[in-house]
Amino acid sequence: MIVQFRGVLTLIRRNVTKSRMSSSSGHEEEEHEEKPMPYKDRRREAHTQAEQKRRDAIKKGYDSLQGLVPSCQQSDVLGYKLSKATVLQRSIDYIQFLLQQKKKQEEERNALRKEVVALRIMQANYEQMVKSQQSQPGMTESRVADDVKFQVFQSILDQLFLSFNAISVANFSELSGTVFSWLEEHCKPQSLREMVAIVLQRIYSARSYSHPND
Repeated sequence: MIVQFRGVLTLIRRNVTKSRMSSSSGHEEEEHEEKPMPYKDRRREAHTQAEQKRRDAIKKGYDSLQGLVPSCQQSDVLGYKLSKATVLQRSIDYIQFLLQQKKKQEEERNALRKEVVALRIMQANYEQMVKSQQSQPGMTESRVADDVKFQVFQSILDQLFLSFNAISVANFSELSGTVFSWLEEHCKPQSLREMVAIVLQRIYSARSYSHPND
């Protein structure tokens, strides 16, 4: 009986010891789990996450840029991946092309604006001329036809252009000298009056020959 009793006590002691050891091990694991991460590890992890976000943002930016530039889209269709340097260079070329197109359009728009202003001035002058002629009833019968006006104007300009062919355009110095000489010789009031008289006489003779009954 005594031997059996001692055996029971020994088993009880062993169980208690194991229980204490397991409990102590569990507390140690909890304390180990609850122990905060060292500063260097946390800093390294934060740096890794930030670096990954930066790379993702750069990749997203390149993908968006490649989707906007036509030349990058064409290369992507062929089935090979463009390098970042190629995407950047083609993007720069495309931006420069757009800037040139913008400049060209602005120049064309400015030229059209000037033409509109000139046409409005001409319109105002012609309207003033019409009002002036309408205010003088007697001038209606003696009004010159538009085709005759155009013929006179064309003949005068033809004569001036024929004489202007002698102008030298080899350099600016010769151009300046010959232009002034041409103006003094062919564009003086007396010379222009004589030219207009000759043109009018020739046109009148041609119209009289074509319409003898007029």
